[in-house]
Amino acid sequence: MTEDLPAVILLMGVAGSGKTTIGKKLSEMLGWPYADADEFHPAANVTKMRAGHPLTDEDRKPWLAAIASHIDKTIAVGGHAIVSCSALKRSYRDVIVGARKGVRIVLLEGSHDLIAARMGARKNHFMPTSLLDSQFATLERPTPDEHAIVVSVAGTPDEIAANVIAKLGR
Repeated sequence: MTEDLPAVILLMGVAGSGKTTIGKKLSEMLGWPYADADEFHPAANVTKMRAGHPLTDEDRKPWLAAIASHIDKTIAVGGHAIVSCSALKRSYRDVIVGARKGVRIVLLEGSHDLIAARMGARKNHFMPTSLLDSQFATLERPTPDEHAIVVSVAGTPDEIAANVIAKLGR
């Protein structure tokens, strides 16, 4: 089932867009390992976000480098992976994806109201709803040269994941 798919699927979008949920669902459907970018954050970043403070680009440098290293290791061994990361700015995607062959960006997109409602329903997550506006303000949609696909998050997780796979050409 994976012969037409990229080596790595990078799920991107604002907080609350469903990156973790869809990443886990795709992992089940494709049998690929899933890595949540939140796992790559240094402890200082998590503390800062829990306090309701947005990260700076300087804060993000070690985080982005760690995600890129994970992708490089996956590709080097001929593996497959699903990685979720907000990747809101082009400069972040340039670090994570850059010129790497076999990585495909998937933007999970939804309205502010839908995503705010989902964030409000989450429990035990370090990203407060109060930072959602900064997420939308920071989001730089992928440009055509990034060859990203855009998938609405208005459906169920099964529908969204199936849509991702279909848009990837399966």
